[in-house]
Amino acid sequence: MLSDVSLDLPVRPVLPALVEALGAAGAAVLVAPPGTGKTTLAPLAVAAEVPGRVVIAQPRRVAARAAAHRMAALLGERVGERIGYAVRGERRVGPRTRIEVVTTGLLVRRLHHDPELPGVGAVLLDECHERQLDADLALAFTVEARGTLRPDLWLLAMSATPRADRFAALLGGGGPAPVVRAEAALHPVDRIWAPPPRPVAAPGAGRVDRALLDHVAATVRRALRERDGDVLVFLPGAGEIAAVAGRLADLRDAVAVLPLHGRLPGSAQDAALAPVPGRRRVVLATAVAESSLTVPGVRVVVDAGLSRVARTDLARGLGALVTVPVSRAAATQRAGRAGREAPGAVYRCWSEATHARLAPQPEPEIATADLTGFALELAAWGTPDGAGLALPDPPPPAALTVARDTLTTLGAVDADGRITARGRAIAAAGAHPRLARALLDGAERVGADRAAEVVALLAEETLGGAGDDLAALWRRLRTGVDPAATARWRAEVRRLRAALPAARSGRSGPARPGRLPDDLAAGRLVGLAYPERLARVRRAGGSAYLMAGGTAAELAAGSGLAGSAWLAIAVADRSPGVPTARVRLATPVDEATAREAGGPLLRAAREVGWSGGDVVAREVVRLGAIELVDRPLAAPDPARLAEAVLTGLRRDGLALLTWTPEATALRRRLACCRQALGDGWPDVSDAALLAAAPTWLGPELARARRRADLARVDVAAALRRLLDWRQAARLDELAPERLPVPSGSRIRLDYSDPAAPVLAVKLQETFGWQDAPRIADGRVPVLLHLLSPAGRPVAVTADLASFWRTGYPQVRAELRGRYPRHPWPEDPTSAEPTRRASPRRR
Repeated sequence: MLSDVSLDLPVRPVLPALVEALGAAGAAVLVAPPGTGKTTLAPLAVAAEVPGRVVIAQPRRVAARAAAHRMAALLGERVGERIGYAVRGERRVGPRTRIEVVTTGLLVRRLHHDPELPGVGAVLLDECHERQLDADLALAFTVEARGTLRPDLWLLAMSATPRADRFAALLGGGGPAPVVRAEAALHPVDRIWAPPPRPVAAPGAGRVDRALLDHVAATVRRALRERDGDVLVFLPGAGEIAAVAGRLADLRDAVAVLPLHGRLPGSAQDAALAPVPGRRRVVLATAVAESSLTVPGVRVVVDAGLSRVARTDLARGLGALVTVPVSRAAATQRAGRAGREAPGAVYRCWSEATHARLAPQPEPEIATADLTGFALELAAWGTPDGAGLALPDPPPPAALTVARDTLTTLGAVDADGRITARGRAIAAAGAHPRLARALLDGAERVGADRAAEVVALLAEETLGGAGDDLAALWRRLRTGVDPAATARWRAEVRRLRAALPAARSGRSGPARPGRLPDDLAAGRLVGLAYPERLARVRRAGGSAYLMAGGTAAELAAGSGLAGSAWLAIAVADRSPGVPTARVRLATPVDEATAREAGGPLLRAAREVGWSGGDVVAREVVRLGAIELVDRPLAAPDPARLAEAVLTGLRRDGLALLTWTPEATALRRRLACCRQALGDGWPDVSDAALLAAAPTWLGPELARARRRADLARVDVAAALRRLLDWRQAARLDELAPERLPVPSGSRIRLDYSDPAAPVLAVKLQETFGWQDAPRIADGRVPVLLHLLSPAGRPVAVTADLASFWRTGYPQVRAELRGRYPRHPWPEDPTSAEPTRRASPRRR
């Protein structure tokens, strides 16, 4: 077939070596930069040498269709003759077809159906460096099928980047597969650094800075002035494409401004790839135009320097599309679009210094994506953990665990991760496992047709229009307001509807058409797919919701869904670091529908616990994190009440008890004994008392029913339960509550500092004491606070003998004139102690 094509592209000289390598080894890697013709010429060369059909797999539908049209045009034929293609919902092949371009996802489906691939002589995996999940699976499954079932099958991995060693190792059996390299196109591409004149906001989960979009539009105008030929502009998404197209609207009479992204119908994609007679083109494209897609006539690339990737929040089960700086490898591929046919130029909307800081390669999808579908594919292949498969990178363990948990909940895999009969039915539906579950179970609840219609809308994200009302979008598609979108939707509906009979073979009972209104039917299906996204409004009439999964969600300002009591949320995303998810697509439901759809999340419980500072005993019904019913519990179990009181005590602390002066003093005396006499005495710190509460508060806790019961506990009596009989007998001796002094008074000791108990006593009452008293078997000296007759401290000492010698004379000299009715003997150690003053003289 290659002989029928005269086109001379840089890959052509290496094609004989490539065919020879495939013939000798059965597998090979072709490294060919963008613009060298690998996607169009390599399949033709292989088809000329191998019997059977050549299947070439592309990661994107746009690229698959474009590649088929390109090869058919080179042969002077229409698609469907020797060159055909198949993408989801569309297939154009015929009995003469030798080369079929398919998406990688479709190739994976065929490998599951029959891994021998009968009638196929060669499989070519294009753009495998992009590392999409389906591409990784297609590579791994084809390598294993070839190694165990089809050693005659030729297998070729094609990449636009030079890092081919990993793929060569994966394809080879006993050693690496041969690598054939093609030189890049000879046309030079001038690099023009065109950063914005002022700093712009860094990309993230929100909208791209409008200032950057203004700058991109201005750079396009500059490129049109300075360079000839058509302009290809790289932007991160369809929204940015529409925004820049609006900024260039005044050029439409002289320049054709054409969008190119995956949401467009095939006819619009074809139009963007075709020349416009008499006018230059500005093609505004997403990453679909990075590789394996030729846009004829392009001489200039304007690169915004951004890419949009999916990120998955494993804890909340939510995804987000995050805008990130492009990698250096992707920037090189984008620039190469300008030099495919002639010398060109690339205007990069960032600085050379910024370029040096870019990541060298894009992050593989397996590192960031939701792996639920990936895990089901592995289970269906018979390798739940992917062990032994030729995967370029192993799946992250945490993400794979979450995916397998989801599949277990759906009944798709068993406890060991092996696929079940229901799992095979889900896999056969050809949709994300959650949506397949909604299709299968929803067909019995709302009818097969309506189930297929809603699931098709959820599965085909390119159908999404403006607004967040799912039911309204469903109605618009039914009316055919957008014929192209309706046609794609109806094709997907037919595919899903046709999958239902086989999918239901593992389930009993006929489908029962539902009588629900559209809103509730759509909500029931969404709830079956995403029960954790059923949400109830937080405040009547508001736009803030709580999802059953526990995540807060917010409608966009002005949403017509605001005020709905319940929502079934089909699409929501949460920006990194933001606690609230943004609702992108939802439909109103009622509580009955939410209960039915979210049945596995419904839990009824009799709860006795500590909440809000007291015991709460209630009957509660929850849908996940949403409380539906809350009423007082009659006659709760006394043991559970006591346990709740104990929990509250440990959570809120000992302040819940009433600490009388007696109880506080006893606790301090016990602390003094432990510090002086060792660990044999009880630990009365907060932590220790809380830990031992069932011991010393046992009887009181057994009777407690609420917080007020704790406040009535005799804490002093309870503390004494910590003592054995010997300690109880000696406590007053070792740590007396009061001490006798020479005057005959019994004065209370202050144990605020267990290491230094304080005795505050009037100085005249201590006459006759030679030394300060000691407690705890003489181990702890008492700290004397000696008071004036008026009760004010005049000295603090634990060494009374020293005070009598050195301190007392000064105190006596200062105070005897102030308090003449009180004795101030020269020798206090031999004086008579007294509590009273001398009588006044008459």
